[in-house]
Amino acid sequence: MHTRGAKPEHRFTPASERNIMYENLQAVATTEAPSALGAYSQAVKANGFVFVSGQLGIDPSTGDLDGVTAASQAARALKNIKAILDAAGCGIEHVCRATIYLRNVEDFKEVDTEYAKVFTGTVKPARVAFGNNMIPKGALVEIDVIAVCPQN
Repeated sequence: MHTRGAKPEHRFTPASERNIMYENLQAVATTEAPSALGAYSQAVKANGFVFVSGQLGIDPSTGDLDGVTAASQAARALKNIKAILDAAGCGIEHVCRATIYLRNVEDFKEVDTEYAKVFTGTVKPARVAFGNNMIPKGALVEIDVIAVCPQN
């Protein structure tokens, strides 16, 4: 307990005694989804979680955006997310959090329609969506997720 005016106690714990989270970090990569556009991993697996980087609606076989509508790009982004989660050893049903970035907030309904086709379980992921974003490659939508994977 810290009392007013007293200095808090700090004890140095050697690394050998600490549970260092970053020792458990593992990059996830698959050719079934587009490679990263910058200096980041497609996903990182850590302590039972998988953190999937933002996915655009890029077709991994061509490197181009898949379609010109937010709906078609969202469908492809979600397909890419599924592939990355599969490479990590879990599935779309393990997603607990999603973030959607939209260039135009008016595209929310059509993106939500594609999203609902993928997340069909009784427990839907927690989610937030933002509009009016500048997204790489002129994309209309970007989606990232966090999943809790079963322990192997």
